[in-house]
Amino acid sequence: MKAVVLHEYGGPSKLKYEDFEDPKPGPGEVLVRVQAISLNPIDWKMRSGAAKERFPVNFPVILGRDVAGLIRELGPDVDSIKSGFKVGDRVFALAHATYAELCVVKVSDLALIPEGLDITTAAAIPLVSLTGDQLIRRAANVQPGQTIILTGALGSVGRCALFAALEIGAKVIAGVRKQQIEEAIALGATAAIDINDDKSIASVGIVDAVADTVNHDIAAKLIAKVKPGGIFGSVLGPPSNAALNPTVQVNAIMAVPDPRTVIHYAEAVRNGKLKLPIDRVMPLAEAGDAQAIAEKGGIGKIILTA
Repeated sequence: MKAVVLHEYGGPSKLKYEDFEDPKPGPGEVLVRVQAISLNPIDWKMRSGAAKERFPVNFPVILGRDVAGLIRELGPDVDSIKSGFKVGDRVFALAHATYAELCVVKVSDLALIPEGLDITTAAAIPLVSLTGDQLIRRAANVQPGQTIILTGALGSVGRCALFAALEIGAKVIAGVRKQQIEEAIALGATAAIDINDDKSIASVGIVDAVADTVNHDIAAKLIAKVKPGGIFGSVLGPPSNAALNPTVQVNAIMAVPDPRTVIHYAEAVRNGKLKLPIDRVMPLAEAGDAQAIAEKGGIGKIILTA
Protein backbone atom coordinates (compact mmCIF):
# COMPACT_ATOMS: atom_id res chain seq x y z
CA MET A 1 0.00 0.00 0.00
CA LYS A 2 0.93 3.66 -0.15
CA ALA A 3 1.26 5.49 3.15
CA VAL A 4 2.65 8.68 4.64
CA VAL A 5 5.60 7.56 6.76
CA LEU A 6 7.61 9.44 9.37
CA HIS A 7 11.22 8.24 9.82
CA GLU A 8 12.39 10.92 12.28
CA TYR A 9 11.07 13.91 14.19
CA GLY A 10 11.01 17.20 12.35
CA GLY A 11 9.01 19.54 10.14
CA PRO A 12 6.26 18.69 7.65
CA SER A 13 8.82 17.72 4.99
CA LYS A 14 9.72 14.68 7.13
CA LEU A 15 6.44 13.07 6.10
CA LYS A 16 7.21 10.79 3.14
CA TYR A 17 4.59 9.31 0.81
CA GLU A 18 5.95 5.86 0.02
CA ASP A 19 5.32 2.14 -0.19
CA PHE A 20 4.67 0.40 3.12
CA GLU A 21 3.77 -3.14 4.10
CA ASP A 22 0.04 -3.88 4.09
CA PRO A 23 -1.38 -4.33 7.60
CA LYS A 24 -3.26 -7.52 8.45
CA PRO A 25 -6.28 -7.66 10.77
CA GLY A 26 -5.82 -9.82 13.85
CA PRO A 27 -8.39 -11.17 16.30
CA GLY A 28 -11.09 -8.59 17.05
CA GLU A 29 -9.97 -6.34 14.18
CA VAL A 30 -11.03 -5.35 10.69
CA LEU A 31 -9.06 -4.06 7.73
CA VAL A 32 -10.36 -0.77 6.35
CA ARG A 33 -9.72 0.59 2.86
CA VAL A 34 -9.13 4.19 3.83
CA GLN A 35 -10.95 6.85 1.85
CA ALA A 36 -10.65 9.92 4.09
CA ILE A 37 -8.51 11.01 7.04
CA SER A 38 -8.89 14.11 9.18
CA LEU A 39 -5.89 16.09 10.41
CA ASN A 40 -5.68 16.85 14.15
CA PRO A 41 -3.17 18.83 16.23
CA ILE A 42 -1.87 15.62 17.82
CA ASP A 43 -0.65 14.60 14.35
CA TRP A 44 1.85 17.43 13.98
CA LYS A 45 2.75 17.39 17.66
CA MET A 46 3.77 13.75 17.25
CA ARG A 47 5.56 14.52 13.98
CA SER A 48 7.62 17.34 15.46
CA GLY A 49 8.45 15.51 18.67
CA ALA A 50 6.57 18.03 20.81
CA ALA A 51 4.39 15.22 22.18
CA LYS A 52 7.07 12.54 22.48
CA GLU A 53 6.91 12.39 26.28
CA ARG A 54 3.18 11.53 26.24
CA PHE A 55 3.11 9.81 22.85
CA PRO A 56 6.50 8.29 22.02
CA VAL A 57 6.79 6.56 18.64
CA ASN A 58 8.93 3.83 17.15
CA PHE A 59 10.22 4.80 13.71
CA PRO A 60 9.21 4.33 10.99
CA VAL A 61 5.68 5.27 11.98
CA ILE A 62 2.39 6.11 10.27
CA LEU A 63 0.50 8.91 12.01
CA GLY A 64 -3.22 9.68 12.03
CA ARG A 65 -6.18 9.03 14.35
CA ASP A 66 -9.36 9.70 12.32
CA VAL A 67 -10.41 7.35 9.55
CA ALA A 68 -13.39 6.80 7.26
CA GLY A 69 -13.56 4.14 4.58
CA LEU A 70 -14.85 0.74 3.53
CA ILE A 71 -14.31 -2.58 5.28
CA ARG A 72 -11.91 -4.64 3.17
CA GLU A 73 -11.54 -7.70 5.42
CA LEU A 74 -12.81 -9.05 8.75
CA GLY A 75 -10.34 -10.45 11.26
CA PRO A 76 -10.15 -14.22 11.86
CA ASP A 77 -12.62 -14.23 14.76
CA VAL A 78 -14.91 -11.39 13.68
CA ASP A 79 -18.35 -12.77 12.84
CA SER A 80 -20.37 -10.60 10.47
CA ILE A 81 -23.69 -11.36 12.15
CA LYS A 82 -22.48 -10.91 15.75
CA SER A 83 -20.40 -7.81 15.02
CA GLY A 84 -22.92 -6.13 12.71
CA PHE A 85 -20.18 -5.41 10.17
CA LYS A 86 -19.54 -6.92 6.76
CA VAL A 87 -17.11 -6.39 3.91
CA GLY A 88 -18.01 -3.25 1.97
CA ASP A 89 -19.63 -1.37 4.87
CA ARG A 90 -18.97 2.38 5.15
CA VAL A 91 -17.31 2.88 8.53
CA PHE A 92 -15.46 5.44 10.60
CA ALA A 93 -13.49 5.35 13.83
CA LEU A 94 -10.88 6.75 16.15
CA ALA A 95 -7.95 4.53 15.24
CA HIS A 96 -4.18 4.61 14.69
CA ALA A 97 -1.89 4.72 11.64
CA THR A 98 -4.59 6.18 9.41
CA TYR A 99 -2.36 8.16 6.99
CA ALA A 100 -2.43 5.20 4.62
CA GLU A 101 -4.48 3.39 2.01
CA LEU A 102 -5.20 0.61 4.51
CA CYS A 103 -5.48 0.55 8.28
CA VAL A 104 -6.50 -1.91 10.97
CA VAL A 105 -9.23 -0.95 13.43
CA LYS A 106 -10.54 -2.74 16.51
CA VAL A 107 -14.07 -3.86 15.74
CA SER A 108 -15.13 -2.56 19.17
CA ASP A 109 -14.05 0.95 18.11
CA LEU A 110 -15.77 0.89 14.72
CA ALA A 111 -19.06 2.54 13.73
CA LEU A 112 -21.21 2.53 10.62
CA ILE A 113 -21.40 5.90 8.90
CA PRO A 114 -25.02 7.11 9.11
CA GLU A 115 -26.96 7.13 5.84
CA GLY A 116 -26.91 10.53 4.19
CA LEU A 117 -23.52 11.58 5.57
CA ASP A 118 -20.71 11.75 3.03
CA ILE A 119 -17.51 9.94 3.85
CA THR A 120 -15.34 13.07 3.74
CA THR A 121 -17.41 14.74 6.44
CA ALA A 122 -17.51 11.53 8.46
CA ALA A 123 -13.72 11.51 8.66
CA ALA A 124 -13.76 14.85 10.49
CA ILE A 125 -15.89 13.61 13.36
CA PRO A 126 -14.36 10.84 15.55
CA LEU A 127 -11.55 12.50 17.50
CA VAL A 128 -13.13 15.93 17.93
CA SER A 129 -16.53 14.57 18.93
CA LEU A 130 -15.07 12.16 21.47
CA THR A 131 -12.75 14.80 22.89
CA GLY A 132 -15.42 17.48 23.15
CA ASP A 133 -18.07 15.18 24.58
CA GLN A 134 -15.76 13.58 27.13
CA LEU A 135 -14.38 16.98 28.14
CA ILE A 136 -17.88 18.04 29.15
CA ARG A 137 -19.26 14.79 30.53
CA ARG A 138 -16.17 13.16 32.05
CA ALA A 139 -13.62 15.86 32.79
CA ALA A 140 -15.86 18.79 33.78
CA ASN A 141 -18.79 16.56 34.87
CA VAL A 142 -21.23 19.24 33.73
CA GLN A 143 -24.74 19.03 35.18
CA PRO A 144 -28.07 20.58 34.10
CA GLY A 145 -28.41 24.19 35.16
CA GLN A 146 -24.72 24.72 35.87
CA THR A 147 -22.79 27.68 34.48
CA ILE A 148 -19.47 26.85 32.84
CA ILE A 149 -16.73 28.57 30.87
CA LEU A 150 -15.76 26.77 27.67
CA THR A 151 -12.53 27.92 26.05
CA GLY A 152 -11.93 27.58 22.33
CA ALA A 153 -15.66 27.15 21.79
CA LEU A 154 -15.45 27.67 18.02
CA GLY A 155 -12.71 25.16 17.35
CA SER A 156 -13.77 21.71 16.21
CA VAL A 157 -13.40 20.20 19.70
CA GLY A 158 -14.98 23.29 21.22
CA ARG A 159 -18.03 23.10 18.95
CA CYS A 160 -18.62 19.50 20.03
CA ALA A 161 -18.13 20.45 23.67
CA LEU A 162 -20.61 23.32 23.29
CA PHE A 163 -23.09 20.94 21.69
CA ALA A 164 -22.70 18.49 24.60
CA ALA A 165 -23.07 21.17 27.28
CA LEU A 166 -26.21 22.55 25.66
CA GLU A 167 -27.66 19.04 25.36
CA ILE A 168 -27.13 18.60 29.11
CA GLY A 169 -28.84 21.91 29.82
CA ALA A 170 -25.89 23.95 31.08
CA LYS A 171 -25.33 27.65 30.65
CA VAL A 172 -22.17 28.21 28.63
CA ILE A 173 -19.90 31.24 28.69
CA ALA A 174 -17.83 30.82 25.55
CA GLY A 175 -14.20 31.87 25.75
CA VAL A 176 -13.26 32.92 22.23
CA ARG A 177 -11.45 35.63 20.26
CA LYS A 178 -13.09 39.05 20.21
CA GLN A 179 -14.17 38.68 16.58
CA GLN A 180 -15.85 35.34 17.36
CA ILE A 181 -18.14 36.53 20.15
CA GLU A 182 -21.24 37.04 17.99
CA GLU A 183 -20.82 33.65 16.31
CA ALA A 184 -20.50 31.91 19.69
CA ILE A 185 -23.76 33.48 20.85
CA ALA A 186 -25.44 32.46 17.59
CA LEU A 187 -24.39 28.84 18.22
CA GLY A 188 -26.15 28.81 21.58
CA ALA A 189 -23.70 30.12 24.16
CA THR A 190 -25.39 32.07 26.95
CA ALA A 191 -22.60 34.65 26.84
CA ALA A 192 -19.14 35.03 25.36
CA ILE A 193 -15.91 36.70 26.43
CA ASP A 194 -12.64 37.62 24.74
CA ILE A 195 -10.19 35.24 26.40
CA ASN A 196 -7.27 37.36 25.20
CA ASP A 197 -8.52 40.36 27.21
CA ASP A 198 -7.95 40.40 30.97
CA LYS A 199 -10.78 42.89 31.51
CA SER A 200 -13.17 40.60 29.71
CA ILE A 201 -12.06 37.66 31.85
CA ALA A 202 -12.37 39.80 35.00
CA SER A 203 -15.99 40.56 34.13
CA VAL A 204 -16.96 36.92 34.61
CA GLY A 205 -18.23 35.80 37.98
CA ILE A 206 -17.62 32.50 39.73
CA VAL A 207 -18.68 29.44 37.74
CA ASP A 208 -19.35 25.78 38.46
CA ALA A 209 -16.72 24.50 36.05
CA VAL A 210 -14.28 25.33 33.29
CA ALA A 211 -13.95 23.12 30.21
CA ASP A 212 -10.64 24.01 28.63
CA THR A 213 -9.30 23.33 25.14
CA VAL A 214 -6.62 26.07 25.19
CA ASN A 215 -4.43 25.74 28.33
CA HIS A 216 -1.31 27.92 28.81
CA ASP A 217 -1.74 31.29 30.56
CA ILE A 218 -5.47 31.43 29.82
CA ALA A 219 -6.08 28.26 31.81
CA ALA A 220 -4.03 29.68 34.69
CA LYS A 221 -6.28 32.75 34.75
CA LEU A 222 -9.57 30.90 34.46
CA ILE A 223 -9.02 28.34 37.21
CA ALA A 224 -9.52 31.19 39.68
CA LYS A 225 -13.07 31.55 38.35
CA VAL A 226 -14.09 28.07 39.52
CA LYS A 227 -16.05 27.89 42.78
CA PRO A 228 -14.65 25.92 45.73
CA GLY A 229 -15.46 22.29 45.07
CA GLY A 230 -15.92 23.03 41.37
CA ILE A 231 -14.11 21.36 38.49
CA PHE A 232 -11.51 22.41 35.95
CA GLY A 233 -11.65 19.96 33.06
CA SER A 234 -9.04 19.95 30.33
CA VAL A 235 -7.92 18.02 27.28
CA LEU A 236 -4.45 19.60 27.36
CA GLY A 237 -3.28 18.90 30.87
CA PRO A 238 -3.72 20.84 34.13
CA PRO A 239 -3.12 24.59 34.43
CA SER A 240 0.39 25.56 35.49
CA ASN A 241 -0.94 26.93 38.79
CA ALA A 242 -3.29 24.06 39.63
CA ALA A 243 -1.50 23.42 42.94
CA LEU A 244 -2.31 26.98 44.03
CA ASN A 245 -6.03 26.25 43.74
CA PRO A 246 -6.50 23.22 46.02
CA THR A 247 -10.27 23.68 46.33
CA VAL A 248 -10.72 23.08 42.59
CA GLN A 249 -10.81 19.53 41.26
CA VAL A 250 -8.65 19.30 38.13
CA ASN A 251 -9.43 16.55 35.62
CA ALA A 252 -7.20 16.24 32.56
CA ILE A 253 -8.34 13.60 30.08
CA MET A 254 -7.53 12.04 26.74
CA ALA A 255 -10.31 10.86 24.46
CA VAL A 256 -11.13 7.16 24.38
CA PRO A 257 -13.08 5.37 21.64
CA ASP A 258 -16.87 5.19 21.96
CA PRO A 259 -18.69 4.36 18.72
CA ARG A 260 -22.10 5.36 20.08
CA THR A 261 -20.86 8.88 20.78
CA VAL A 262 -19.29 9.15 17.32
CA ILE A 263 -22.57 8.09 15.70
CA HIS A 264 -24.53 10.59 17.82
CA TYR A 265 -22.40 13.48 16.64
CA ALA A 266 -22.37 12.23 13.07
CA GLU A 267 -26.17 12.24 13.07
CA ALA A 268 -26.16 15.75 14.52
CA VAL A 269 -23.86 16.93 11.72
CA ARG A 270 -25.97 15.18 9.07
CA ASN A 271 -29.17 16.71 10.48
CA GLY A 272 -27.73 20.23 10.59
CA LYS A 273 -27.73 20.48 14.39
CA LEU A 274 -23.92 20.70 14.56
CA LYS A 275 -21.53 22.22 12.07
CA LEU A 276 -17.86 21.22 11.82
CA PRO A 277 -16.32 23.49 9.17
CA ILE A 278 -14.07 21.76 6.64
CA ASP A 279 -11.53 24.14 5.14
CA ARG A 280 -10.19 21.97 2.34
CA VAL A 281 -9.71 18.45 1.01
CA MET A 282 -6.25 17.36 -0.15
CA PRO A 283 -4.73 14.11 -1.43
CA LEU A 284 -2.93 11.85 1.01
CA ALA A 285 0.32 12.37 -0.90
CA GLU A 286 0.23 16.03 0.19
CA ALA A 287 -0.02 15.28 3.90
CA GLY A 288 3.12 17.31 4.66
CA ASP A 289 1.73 20.40 2.95
CA ALA A 290 -1.61 19.85 4.67
CA GLN A 291 0.03 19.71 8.09
CA ALA A 292 2.02 22.87 7.37
CA ILE A 293 -1.24 24.68 6.60
CA ALA A 294 -3.16 23.26 9.55
CA GLU A 295 -0.34 23.93 12.00
CA LYS A 296 -0.71 27.67 11.43
CA GLY A 297 -4.25 27.44 12.83
CA GLY A 298 -7.26 29.65 12.27
CA ILE A 299 -9.00 27.36 9.77
CA GLY A 300 -11.49 24.51 9.73
CA LYS A 301 -10.65 20.84 9.38
CA ILE A 302 -8.39 19.58 6.60
CA ILE A 303 -9.28 16.20 5.15
CA LEU A 304 -6.89 13.91 3.28
CA THR A 305 -8.28 11.51 0.68
CA ALA A 306 -6.59 8.20 -0.10
